[in-house]
Amino acid sequence: MPLKVGVLFGGQSGEHDVSLMSAASVIKNLNKQKYDIVPIGITKTGHWYLYKGDIDDIQKGDWVNNSYKAILPPDPSYKGLLYFVDGEMKLMPLDVVFPVLHGPRGEDGTIQGILELANIPYVGANVTSSATGMDKVFTKKLLEHAGLPLAPYLVFTKKQWYGRGEEIIEEIEMKLGYPNFVKPANLGSSVGITKVHDRRELTEALNLAARYDRKLIVEKAVDCKDVECSVLGNENPRASTVGEILPTREFYDYQAKYYDTTTRLLIPADIPGDKIEEIKELAIKAYRAIDCQGMARVDFFYENGTGKIYVNELNTIPGFTHVSMYPKLWEISGLSYEKLLDELINLSLERFQDMY
Repeated sequence: MPLKVGVLFGGQSGEHDVSLMSAASVIKNLNKQKYDIVPIGITKTGHWYLYKGDIDDIQKGDWVNNSYKAILPPDPSYKGLLYFVDGEMKLMPLDVVFPVLHGPRGEDGTIQGILELANIPYVGANVTSSATGMDKVFTKKLLEHAGLPLAPYLVFTKKQWYGRGEEIIEEIEMKLGYPNFVKPANLGSSVGITKVHDRRELTEALNLAARYDRKLIVEKAVDCKDVECSVLGNENPRASTVGEILPTREFYDYQAKYYDTTTRLLIPADIPGDKIEEIKELAIKAYRAIDCQGMARVDFFYENGTGKIYVNELNTIPGFTHVSMYPKLWEISGLSYEKLLDELINLSLERFQDMY
């Protein structure tokens, strides 16, 4: 019998719309002979639904009206989704869940915790690794502890910024200078990120980042190529080839990632072969540093002129849209989108068997 695969999409983060695009791509590429696909949507307000309509309507955002209200009980005796039809409660059993949720309340260990309690296998990193990978501050601390190279950075809380803003600006100018990047600590897809060139922009950028998170990171801007590597596996992870982002905008922001058709992905990256191998090795070290499982995309800076390599961050649920780097890197490395999804599901079942 086909495995019942729940595909979770939407969610309450600022990356809700990205999740819809990723989930539609995942559902379209899952092998329909192997899997009975169960689309499960979460609204921006946190309500769960079993979706019964056309897959294209997920990407458009027109899915709630063709859905049944649902909940995922953490009680392991159910091991599935409860949904409601005409006031009657029904059970949709689930063999495995693929969370295609980006950002907080999806990629940060919260959904993973519910699935652990429900005793349902799921694709991707466990609770601890998900929470660590989502929080750029904790990620950097673990990467530093593992001896991995990072660009200079500073961390502040929202309260610190509001309480002693002038002092913080002076510290940033003295230690990092311009240009720099200001980021919320717990978001992806470049949401809330600004490249800063002067004091006025710095003030605006810190205010913007503070709208999204209580922790703010400021990083020295490196004159570099933005390169990425996909990692796949549990105990014995392997790395794909390395790709390069070629945005036409000043940096690879949200618009460039998902809507700007002039953004190009160069695979493999235009860097020396020995540097590609070094990046692949660093990607696996970074993956192991946060004890990741299943998958992650590891992002790097390749400094122009010096050839120095800096780890930027890890994404434990990377984008899966038709333009996303994670599946494209594996495709160029010899693993098709469909086979990649097969392997991710197999890795989740393997990890579940090891645990129980």
